[in-house]
Amino acid sequence: MNSLSIFGTSSDAGKSTLSFAITYLLHHRGIKVAPFKAQNVSNNSQVTDEGGEIAIPQHFAAESIGLRTSPNMNPILLKSGGNSKAHVVLNGKSVATKDVWGYYREIDSLKPHVKKAFESLLSEYEMVVAEGAGSPVELNLMEKDLSNVYVADEFNTKIILVADIQRGGVFASIYGVYHLLPEKLRNNVIGVIVNKFQGDMRLFDEGVKIIEEEFKIPVLGVVPFKPFNLGFEDGESLMNYVQETSKAILKVGVIRLPHISNFTDFEPLVVDEEIELSFISNPSEVASCDLLIVPGSKRVTHDLEWLRRRGFEAALLNEETNIVAICGGYEMMFEEILDPLHIESETQITKGFGRFKGSVLFAEKKIVKKGSYNLLGIMVDGYEIHNGVAKRKAKREKRLYGTFIHGIFENDALRHAIFSDLNSSYVGYDFKEFKAKAIKEFATHIQTHVNMDKIEEGVRVENI
Repeated sequence: MNSLSIFGTSSDAGKSTLSFAITYLLHHRGIKVAPFKAQNVSNNSQVTDEGGEIAIPQHFAAESIGLRTSPNMNPILLKSGGNSKAHVVLNGKSVATKDVWGYYREIDSLKPHVKKAFESLLSEYEMVVAEGAGSPVELNLMEKDLSNVYVADEFNTKIILVADIQRGGVFASIYGVYHLLPEKLRNNVIGVIVNKFQGDMRLFDEGVKIIEEEFKIPVLGVVPFKPFNLGFEDGESLMNYVQETSKAILKVGVIRLPHISNFTDFEPLVVDEEIELSFISNPSEVASCDLLIVPGSKRVTHDLEWLRRRGFEAALLNEETNIVAICGGYEMMFEEILDPLHIESETQITKGFGRFKGSVLFAEKKIVKKGSYNLLGIMVDGYEIHNGVAKRKAKREKRLYGTFIHGIFENDALRHAIFSDLNSSYVGYDFKEFKAKAIKEFATHIQTHVNMDKIEEGVRVENI
């Protein structure tokens, strides 16, 4: 059986959600399958069961079908470091901060890591669903493309193209990407999925005919747009969330930091009917919020200074403001942030907001782990990804609550404790139950509109 690559004809075409759904559906067809992405660029990551961090989409896809998560599913993760620099996470471990040019200059040295991770998965699973990145035919970068061309060529994967019809130019993007692919990869394309369709599906019947008869590319499905507010990969996908607020009784504002990280922390709030969630950039918006969240950050001291420049300091120092500060946000609430080794910045001492006594020290070794934690007297499953070290993993001071722990809002009891304290009418809901139902419903939606028989047949056909 062949492995499968999911290529987008553009960025944000829906590769992550379709890769997840196809992995899920193949699994439920009895195929032993694992998710994979050679290189991810995102500040949103999770801690695997084996230790180490990987990007959210592969962790989410694996978790949804009960697989043990591993760094092999995403061997290279790049996190924004600012000033054209990227923090490199290799095989789950932080290894270096490199400028973008330096990273691409050494790209060949990373190919063995990608190959080893992919082969390790193949030793355990029948096939791998490999998500691509951006467009696979950036001609000036194809030799440096680990996620698309390298994987598809090295492992002779079958290929599905995903085109976003909302962007316009869907015919040009399909035709152009297909014909710009190297001949070997072009021969391995089993079809295209036209994604995010809105309106009367019959209007695209002629479009399907054009793609199949004139382009000679099978259409595997036309998928109507359906919001899926789980498994966000990056800031762009996060801002596409759709929320029903007619029953909301609380308004929560998350400060949209320039280097916001681990924004999947807020998925349970996006889907909570009693919560209206907003990502805010101006202090004037704070007054309308019942709760203000200072989220995680990839560049804590930089984002702290941004908060000061934007004028958020008054609201953050106001003891009447209800605040939850998570990870980087928690670190900002101490009196000082000490960075003698220049882990995050050139500044050794940065003045914090001083809401919590003491200082945070940026240590050379990053803390990356998951576990159970006692927060507000409630046992919570969560995870940690941070260089900052403080005496306590969580603190509370009047209306301010801070913690290093990510994933806290997935715990129903803790979420209820926080929000019922703001509004006694808050009831809450079962997040795990919601998540399982949402995953099943979205996968069923894809199954309804995509020909999975053709996909399975395609991956079983011998390569030429």
